[in-house]
Amino acid sequence: MTVGEGPPAPAPRQRRDARRNRDRLVEAAHAVFTEQGLDAPLDVIARRAGVGNATLYRHFPTRAALVDAVFRDQLTGTMAAGERARTAPDAWTGLNDYLRAVFGTLAADRGTNDLMTTRLPDVEALRAVHAHNRRTVELLLERARAEGTVRPDVTTEDVLFALAALGRAVPPLTTATAPDAWRRPLALFLDGLRATPATPPHPLPGSPLTEDALGAVLAEMGPHRARPAEDTRTKDGAPQAP
Repeated sequence: MTVGEGPPAPAPRQRRDARRNRDRLVEAAHAVFTEQGLDAPLDVIARRAGVGNATLYRHFPTRAALVDAVFRDQLTGTMAAGERARTAPDAWTGLNDYLRAVFGTLAADRGTNDLMTTRLPDVEALRAVHAHNRRTVELLLERARAEGTVRPDVTTEDVLFALAALGRAVPPLTTATAPDAWRRPLALFLDGLRATPATPPHPLPGSPLTEDALGAVLAEMGPHRARPAEDTRTKDGAPQAP
């Protein structure tokens, strides 16, 4: 064998395989998080992607890293909606359009809902979108108070708290009733922000909940879930020391 000759290097194929496995994991994680929320077991994601747990942890050492890879594009979309709202001709229109865009996203994807309505540490894209969301609401409220369309005593924290609480109810509400059922409670909330009530009152969108539908929503919400056990393990599956 002459100098410089030898078997082809396997690195390019290995890189292709690694990229393919990573893409499979992101796709599987998106599907599982959408169905089950961000508490979904990571081994379920690995099985759906057709890889082992070790491969998952090699690409995504933490749940936060996987969540960031899955939802970064959708969170960027939320920030784009905020930018559009900030330039609306009047603040009330901007606030309405922005919150409808946000709630449409919360209704479409349970994983995004978990991400937007809770605090998950170490997700880089999430920190940015939470800060952007807060600033968007703050700017719109400042403008709306100056324009006389929002009651003067409402604060940014009032709105963010109410939105988080209402947002958590969106997935069970849409599951038990209809995909756009969130529009009715959001309209009620927005009416409560007005400086003066609309006369005559604006009609509420959609149909009201029946007694049976309310029961189904509450049953779907269920108790709080505990963080799954695999989060307390090391990459090879061994329990971590307390």
